[in-house]
Amino acid sequence: MIKTLKKHGNSQALVVDKATMEALGIDTDTPLEVTVSGNALIVTPANVGVGEARVTKSVAKMRRRYGRALKRLAE
Repeated sequence: MIKTLKKHGNSQALVVDKATMEALGIDTDTPLEVTVSGNALIVTPANVGVGEARVTKSVAKMRRRYGRALKRLAE
């Protein structure tokens, strides 16, 4: 597939079509990591961790299980 850059304000943009985005499992909200390898531009979905909901659930579970011990350690 050959693409060209499009003017976007004072910058240039690479437009990714819907079919390619679906094949990669990304959408407009997916953070992307852009790297350069030699003369190749590599765009991959960024590894941004486990997500806020999962962290909140894990902290709540930890507090239930170890809350008293953590409180005593803090004193």
